[in-house]
Amino acid sequence: MSAASAPLYRDAGAPVADRVRDLLSRMTLTEKVGQVNQRMYGWDAHERTPEGHRLTDAFRAEVAAFDGMGALYGLQRADPWSGVTFADGITAADAARVADSVQRHVMSSTRLGIPVLLVEEVPHGHQALDGTVLPVNLAVGATWDPDLYEAAAAGAAAELRARGGHVALVSALDLVRDPRWGRAEECFGEDPYLAARFTRALVRGMQGDGAAYAPDRAAVVLKHFAGQGATVGGRNSAATELGPRELHEIHLVAARAGVRAGAAGVMAAYNEYDGLPCAASRDLLTGLLRGRWGFTGLVMADGCALDRLVRLAGDPVAAGALALDAGTDLSLWDGCFPRLAEAVERGLVSEDALDTAVARVLTLKFRLGLFERPYVDEAAQQTSQQPELSERLARESVVLLSHDGPTLPLAEPSRIAVIGPNADALPQQLGDYTAPQRPGTGLTVLDGIRAVAPPGTEVAYARGCDLVGGDRGGVAEAVALAAGADTAVLVLGGSSAREADTRFDSNGAAVVASGAPAGMTCGEGVDLAELELPDGQLALLDAVAATGTPVVVVLVQGRPHAVPELSGRARAVLCAWYPGPWGGRAVADVLFGRAEPVGRLPVSVPRSAAQLPVFYNAKDHGYRGYVDQPATALYAFGHGLSYTTVEYGEPRLSRTQAPVGDPALTCTVAVTNTGARAVRETVQLYVRRVAGSSSWPRVRELRGFARIDLDPGELAEVVFVVDADTLASLDRALEYAVEPGEVLLETGPSSDRTRCARLTLTPAAAPG
Repeated sequence: MSAASAPLYRDAGAPVADRVRDLLSRMTLTEKVGQVNQRMYGWDAHERTPEGHRLTDAFRAEVAAFDGMGALYGLQRADPWSGVTFADGITAADAARVADSVQRHVMSSTRLGIPVLLVEEVPHGHQALDGTVLPVNLAVGATWDPDLYEAAAAGAAAELRARGGHVALVSALDLVRDPRWGRAEECFGEDPYLAARFTRALVRGMQGDGAAYAPDRAAVVLKHFAGQGATVGGRNSAATELGPRELHEIHLVAARAGVRAGAAGVMAAYNEYDGLPCAASRDLLTGLLRGRWGFTGLVMADGCALDRLVRLAGDPVAAGALALDAGTDLSLWDGCFPRLAEAVERGLVSEDALDTAVARVLTLKFRLGLFERPYVDEAAQQTSQQPELSERLARESVVLLSHDGPTLPLAEPSRIAVIGPNADALPQQLGDYTAPQRPGTGLTVLDGIRAVAPPGTEVAYARGCDLVGGDRGGVAEAVALAAGADTAVLVLGGSSAREADTRFDSNGAAVVASGAPAGMTCGEGVDLAELELPDGQLALLDAVAATGTPVVVVLVQGRPHAVPELSGRARAVLCAWYPGPWGGRAVADVLFGRAEPVGRLPVSVPRSAAQLPVFYNAKDHGYRGYVDQPATALYAFGHGLSYTTVEYGEPRLSRTQAPVGDPALTCTVAVTNTGARAVRETVQLYVRRVAGSSSWPRVRELRGFARIDLDPGELAEVVFVVDADTLASLDRALEYAVEPGEVLLETGPSSDRTRCARLTLTPAAAPG
């Protein structure tokens, strides 16, 4: 076919909108329906033979059914739910070839030759064999370092594209408002501003800045929209009881930041909001997301979410029509969107609505350059894995919760007892939704201590107890080791590690029987009513502490457990979250002082589940606490100690009065390292409205932070630019505005240790 006779959609120089319009005009109803479907599991599209991977008959039939394929999910996914292992899965060495074979078949065997989107899970690195595993999002949030995460996200995108993937599904929008929720590990924290900063970094790192995607950048679909972190009782996929203000002030901030940064898509959450599941909410997906925010990207349904709408709509055809009309563009595994042709023919939804969704799918394919470059770029295939960024994230995420001064960093003990169910268990460092790891990959905390300890140090190990349950059969051995050691490092916490015999829901969430001991204590489907450590771990702590040997506790966990029992028993407590494969060395570096503890809490640590909610930015109603325990957090949001001492001066404002129309000013605070070791300090800026708001204010809200390095004795002045974005709050119309009144600008090392300066915001002058 000559260039002159080629259809417009094949013209790489034509505007994307024109190419989409031309292609759409050539499509049949069946082909259109195929473009908004993503119903096949990618691991069913290929099989390994003695000659290598081949495409399955099921895949060929799926392509033929719609004369094309909109998207193929999880071609390279590997985990216990998919059942994919190194025995039958796609390794890094085979990935580009298999991805290209999928693309070649779709383009060569269909009438219009439309390429397929290859969609992959990237919860904390590409969830594929040989994929670089990063620390979980809660650990990332503890770094308070969006720039570092942006670099790691860029590396993950390059790795994904080198293997033939195009679209990354990444959790970013959920907040830990209830730590009983098993998916807490997938959140950047409890605070909307912090989550927004990391979401923006994620989009920039993965996608780049332009309208088109470079060969080493991937499109991002942000999960989950919206309010999933506020489900009743911390139970996964339950309803929310959010009002519009809480939704906008807290749960939409990160999504808004992601949309502004240019995210390719969002995933509609499972939860119901205001009586409708998110995938069926026209107010949320069309009125807010597209109407008010101007979002032009894709809305993807969560796995099997549209099937849940059958109860609401009456049958699968009507359920698909309901979701499409609401603004959902692309399905995931359900049986509803495949029947959209029937929905159109029955008059349940217009073909124009279908065309709108198809156009969004095609637009992304054009922006990715798939019509011109459908196969893996040879240069991209040379992209190396980046474990060094994973280890650096892990190191910077370690939070020193408490210490007595002399115990840490460890000097040169002659004998260290390393004890606990998380001390030598690599899978328990990795978090939920992680692919199998090759033998020899990564270092446990025990491995890290052995690698980092000074020569001549004896490192002994005892598991001590099981992760869950109350069995105390190993306590005696642990006590004997601790009694003969200079220091006992007790590694406790939880696990999201899935086993081969784990049962799963249809969407991949783990099924753990209520009240039954299981290896998983966190992860999707593993919600807890109580937040204390299991009985066996507490018994181990008591017994080891009773030896009199100094105890350092390291918490490897995917949620903030309530740990008041550690007070008085442990000389120091470190929180390492799920630090990833190389987290063991990162923890050891902090223990021995080879690295300073620089992590800060992205969540509040409760004293008990009974006092929830305990997030720091509650409404400022001045209510009293409980009679039987304080209402405050055990460790506050933003908390984190170092191996030195730091002093903060009073914040100073460049002006103490400003009009709401031009509130620009600066807030300066002097920070001094008064100790003997260098420190990386995270200086935090909070805004607290004390009078004049049109809506009841929150206690305080994070609105800025800066990380500075200080040598011993060094003083530095940190200057925050305070502008309309810093001072804006939601007015009664749920629009951001700077309102007149009194506000406090607070600076300090955490949300509970701040000093303030008062600012008066004056009304705008009357016109004329």
